[in-house]
Amino acid sequence: MSKQTYRICCFQRKFKMKEAEPPNEIKDLFNRYSENGIMTAEHLYRFLNDVQGEDKVTKEEAESVLESVLKLVHEHLNIVFHRKGLNLDGFFRYLFSDANASLSPDKEVHHDMTAPLSHYFIYTSHNTYLTGNQLNSDCSDVPIIKALQRGVRVIELDMWPNSSKDNVDILHGGTLTPPVELIRCLKSIKEHAFVASEYPVILTLEDHLTPNLQAKVAEMVTQIFGDMLFTCGAECLSEFPSPESLKGRVIISTKPPKEYLETKKPNEKDNGSQKGKKSSEEKAWGAEISDLSQKLIALYENKENGECQDEEPDSIHENPNIQQNTAPEYKHLIAIQGAKSKGPTSEWLTIDPIKVKRISLNEEKLTNVALKHGKELIRFTQRNLVRVYPKGIRVDSSNYNPLIGWMHGAQMVAFNMQGNGRPLWLMQGMFRANGGCGYVRKPELLLKSGPNNEVHDPKRLLSVKTTLKVKIYMGRGWHLDFKRTHFDIYSPPDFYVKIGIAGVPADSGVKKTRPIEDDWVPTWNDEFEFPLTVPEIALLRVEVHEYDMSEIDDFGGQTCIPVSELGTGIRAVPLYNEKGEKYPSVKLLMRFEFVK
Repeated sequence: MSKQTYRICCFQRKFKMKEAEPPNEIKDLFNRYSENGIMTAEHLYRFLNDVQGEDKVTKEEAESVLESVLKLVHEHLNIVFHRKGLNLDGFFRYLFSDANASLSPDKEVHHDMTAPLSHYFIYTSHNTYLTGNQLNSDCSDVPIIKALQRGVRVIELDMWPNSSKDNVDILHGGTLTPPVELIRCLKSIKEHAFVASEYPVILTLEDHLTPNLQAKVAEMVTQIFGDMLFTCGAECLSEFPSPESLKGRVIISTKPPKEYLETKKPNEKDNGSQKGKKSSEEKAWGAEISDLSQKLIALYENKENGECQDEEPDSIHENPNIQQNTAPEYKHLIAIQGAKSKGPTSEWLTIDPIKVKRISLNEEKLTNVALKHGKELIRFTQRNLVRVYPKGIRVDSSNYNPLIGWMHGAQMVAFNMQGNGRPLWLMQGMFRANGGCGYVRKPELLLKSGPNNEVHDPKRLLSVKTTLKVKIYMGRGWHLDFKRTHFDIYSPPDFYVKIGIAGVPADSGVKKTRPIEDDWVPTWNDEFEFPLTVPEIALLRVEVHEYDMSEIDDFGGQTCIPVSELGTGIRAVPLYNEKGEKYPSVKLLMRFEFVK
């Protein structure tokens, strides 16, 4: 009799919730680092050093950890707190606690923040003001606030004249998105800009304004942000300042406006590439990983003679017969100047020794540029900024694989933050690094240059630098965060784990555990190895699913963790829902080890 038939016939069967029991390996460790069934602060200190790789922890810090865990355990058990030590149950609870997380969300900033902005990946949003899809969802300051609260540091605003042409609205041009006033967005940005991070917020403006409205924008921006605003006058920057020097500052970035065609209104904008098209989320778990590898291999090996496509039309309506005098006070605000990326790629990738700039490429053009000019792109991003944005047919606010941008040094990989999906989980995972401040320093591989200005060749296969060994012990917490009938009406769930690496093509891959039947507290004890050539930009991806023989497997949680920030030893790994919100209770207990 199949399990499905058994469930139907025995639908009244009651499954008692069993207590989570430590795996044998955890019991053995406790016995090794305890005495007479009690783990003292001295024992915990040795455990943190020997097993967890925390060789900088002090005995005083170990004692503080012990006291906080003891207090937590005793409060949970509703008994009086006494300063003693941990028994096996207390040690097990400690291993599953936030005090033992694989990546602490409140970990302090620890990257060098004194290099130019071009040396960092920056948490970047696309059409930040949209609440949903790209065609008819509301424009609002609410998604801007949410993005800032998550640590996003680059906010995009599309500026258009309002219906009476006497003020400025924010909306997605050429669509049916109801507008929101610019001033409301600016006030919300000021209020929430530095709640999650003290490092600079960059406003990328898409400008469709007349000179008089540009002057009005300049007045608004100046009055609202005041001393928070970073400007450099009429002079172009010869080098970008550092995030450290720009703490608490707001920076304006756009192309210096030149032309304006008043007769072309927002709803008349050419949007033919979007009509009748909609991109769908990739359904296979590893599809975007293998797709990255296959695409780059195809580009590098099979299409060496291909030409790069032109960039999508400029955000500013271009008409060489119409000239305008830009409002000087508006031009004065632009600290990071955007530049065109039209014409021969070799021309706009030329590095200017006198000034720095920002160019924008859609995801497709980025891939094409990477085809023939990968090294030049890396060299360009060592000094200048590159912003990548979704292609126009992503009207459902889906996203693309960010790894192609990151592995070529692109700092501003702009994402639609309105939805969910695996690409967005990668983005969220990358920026859990460095204390979640929104700035992650690029690896030296992308920053260094050798003799004759030689830089890293992204086509070259590198040798394995380290191997990540992962053991998945068990999971718990689903019975607290999900209804008992969420996964299966008739029996407990059958959980399994998918685990893999998102990184350069040579490092990317996916594996999975076996399903554990009828268990809210599954124990796998499965081990995996992942050889890594560029661990600095690798992300460990974890997803839990509930196996279903007849339908699509149910989702049970996910996380992405920067490999460079992964704590070694036995760690509690908190899981997140499809929107990237942390579950209160669901965690996996895993062990991580790096070997040469």
